Amino acid sequence: MPDRIGPAGFRRSSMNAGGLSRHRLRSESSTGPPQHTPTIIIMTSKKSPLTCRSEHTSSCMLDAKLFKKGFRIGISDGACMNCTSSNKMSIYLAVIALVSILVTGCAFTYIYFQTQTQLVSLQEGYEELRSRLESLSIASGTGLEAHQIYVLVENSVVQVMSKKIGENGLEPEASGTGFTYDADGHIVTNNHVIEDADSVEVTFLDGATVKASIVGTDPYSDLAVLKVQTRAERLKPVILGDSSKLLVGEKVYAVGAPFGLSWSLTQGIVSQIGRTLPASGGYSIPGVIQVDAAINPGNSGGPLVNRLGEVVGVNTAIQSETGVFSGVGFAIPSNLLRLVVPSLIRTGSYEHAWIGVAGSDVTPSIAEKMGLPEARGFLVISVVEGGPAERAGIRGGERVEIIEGRNMSLGGDVITHIDGKVVRKLEDLLTHLEYSKRPGEVAVLEIIREGKTTTLTVTLGTRPPPSSP
Repeated sequence: MPDRIGPAGFRRSSMNAGGLSRHRLRSESSTGPPQHTPTIIIMTSKKSPLTCRSEHTSSCMLDAKLFKKGFRIGISDGACMNCTSSNKMSIYLAVIALVSILVTGCAFTYIYFQTQTQLVSLQEGYEELRSRLESLSIASGTGLEAHQIYVLVENSVVQVMSKKIGENGLEPEASGTGFTYDADGHIVTNNHVIEDADSVEVTFLDGATVKASIVGTDPYSDLAVLKVQTRAERLKPVILGDSSKLLVGEKVYAVGAPFGLSWSLTQGIVSQIGRTLPASGGYSIPGVIQVDAAINPGNSGGPLVNRLGEVVGVNTAIQSETGVFSGVGFAIPSNLLRLVVPSLIRTGSYEHAWIGVAGSDVTPSIAEKMGLPEARGFLVISVVEGGPAERAGIRGGERVEIIEGRNMSLGGDVITHIDGKVVRKLEDLLTHLEYSKRPGEVAVLEIIREGKTTTLTVTLGTRPPPSSP
C-alpha cells in the first residue's frame, strides 16, 4: 500500500536496487509529455534516497515526520539552486557590490577634489576682491571712523602689569598693554613688558584684574604670550590683518595705556615699512612698521589697527631723544606675530632661521676698496665657527683696512642674492630668513668672491639663545 509522506497528490513506490531502498515521488497531477523537473533527494538514515520531482520546488512539501526520523534534504537537480550555483551567485553579487563601492568611492573622491578646487578658487577670488576693496577704501578715503574702530577693539585690549619681589614684597616693575589673541585666554604683549617678572596681572575693560601665567616668550621678536583664567564673555579676540598689504600713508590707530592712561586711542599714518629694530644678542627685528601715531611708555604690547579694524602690528618702541614720543614709533608686523605666537603657545619658544655671519652693508667706500661694480649687497666680515655659513664654505674678511676712519676686515664674500631675491643690504637678507625660511631648510646664496660670482648652498641652523656667546 502506498504511504503518504507529503501533501495530497503524491504517492510513494518502492523498488530494491543494490540493497538500497529508493523511494520515488511523482505527481499524479502531471500530464503530457515528460518535462525537466527538479529532483529533491531525501536521504534516510539508512542512506536510502527518496527522490521528489516537481515543476516547482515549493510544491515538494515534506512531512515533518521525516526529519524526526533522521532525514536530510539535498537539492540535486540543476534547475534547483545547488551549492555550486549558490556559491557562484554569491561571488557574482560580491564582485558587483565591490565594483559598485569602488565606482561610488571614485565618484565621491572626484567630487570632493573638484569641490576643494572650487573652494580654493573662490577663496582666491575672495582675497583678490577683498584686496581691491581695501585699496579702493584707502584711495577713496573711506573706511571706519576712529570711534568705530575703537568700539571694535576696546573689549579686546587689556592692561598688563608685571611685578618683581622687592623689599616690600611684590612691587610693580613695568606696565604695558596687551590684547586677547583667542578664546582660550591667550594674551599677546611685548616680551620687554613682562621680562624677568615674578608675577603678571591683566586688567580688562570692565575693571576686573586677574593673574596671568607666562606661556612663552621670544626676545628676538619682542613678543610674549600670557594666559588668563576668566569668564568667557571677557575674552574678545582681535581680528588679525595682513601687514604686508600696508601702504605708506595709510591711516592707522594705536590703542594702549600711555603713562597708565588705559584704553587711549591715537591715530596717524604708516610712515614707512621694512624698518629694523635692535633685538637681544645683537640681532635685529626685520620688517618693522614705522608710524607717526603717538606711542608712549605704556603703549608697548598694544595693537596697531588699520582702517578695517584689523590688528596689523604690535606697538613696541619709539625713537626719541627725550624718552617721550617725537613722531617716530615702531610696531612689530602682524605677519611676524602669525609665525611666532602659535609656536609660543605650543612650545613656549620660537626657532629663528640662522646663517651665522656678521658683516656690513656694502658702501661706496667698501665697493671701491674691493673693486666691486656697485655699492650693493652684504659684506661678510666674519663667520661663526662651526655654524651653517662656515660649513657651507662662506668666507669672512682676511685683511684689515681703514674705511671711513675705522678699521674694517675686507676681502670676505659679498652676498648679492638669496634664493633668487636681490640682497641690497642686511635688511633684505634678514627679512627673507625671518618670513620665508625655517631652520633645517636650504638657502641658495649668490656671492661675489675675488671679483667672480659664484653660488653656495647653506643648510640653515637655529639661532642660539641670547645668553649664548
